[in-house]
Amino acid sequence: MLKISSNIVLTNGGDEAIDLVLRAILEPHEVVLDAPPSFEMYRIFTLANRGRVCEVARREDFTLDTDAVIRAAQTSNIKALCLASPNNPDGGLLPRADLLRLLELPALVLMDEAYFEFAGTSAVDLAARYPNLVIVRTFSKWAGLAGLRVGYLIAAPALARALHTLRAPYNVNEAGLLAARESLLDVKYLMNNVRAIIAERERMRIALSKFEWLTPLPSCTNFLLLRVAERQPQAIKQALAQRGILIRAFQTPRLRDYIRISVGAPAMNDAALNALREL
Repeated sequence: MLKISSNIVLTNGGDEAIDLVLRAILEPHEVVLDAPPSFEMYRIFTLANRGRVCEVARREDFTLDTDAVIRAAQTSNIKALCLASPNNPDGGLLPRADLLRLLELPALVLMDEAYFEFAGTSAVDLAARYPNLVIVRTFSKWAGLAGLRVGYLIAAPALARALHTLRAPYNVNEAGLLAARESLLDVKYLMNNVRAIIAERERMRIALSKFEWLTPLPSCTNFLLLRVAERQPQAIKQALAQRGILIRAFQTPRLRDYIRISVGAPAMNDAALNALREL
């Protein structure tokens, strides 16, 4: 069995962790701040738990407008803030100085660190000092266990105990628990894989920057977000799909000029680069 610390709650992926926290703290119509574009489940779970969403859009470069977030928190009686670092879909980090400012607010700060193993930085050292900080993590990215749904959250012991009583008793399946345990026993191997993906990500970023019609954004994850010029992202997605290569294009106005490419093994990345050259 996995031995779990008193401030850790094991969850059915990172999604359940987000839902569980919001279900525990929200009363009807209370407000959660979201900073789009970001992970869409923050909005979905807020509404599912009868809350209201206050949106503070990110800047043009996808960085968080921390001053605007603080103003919104002070004027809208925010109950919680949901933020990702690295952020999804762009891969950018929240500066530590900004996080420290946000933690001074009278609100819970849910920090989604789904990709933190690729970033090499975390806010976990702040958890003991700030009881209003909850950190969400997952085995889906670094350990490749997405289909087995294993995540966890780190919270103040009192909140963690409350979340334990709220969660379903068998929320993580036995196969997922076994895979998570084996992953923890083989962290060195898996982190070598992470480092290989980081190296491939940077190789891909440099190669993609040479395309006149693509602008890759800096990323601290296992994917790259690219701005597309003079071409239609949806058409690129369809053309690559016909070649057996799957990428993501977006429908939302803020992201409709972008595509996102996940980083794979070198041969897979070369295939994607060659296919893009043929378009």
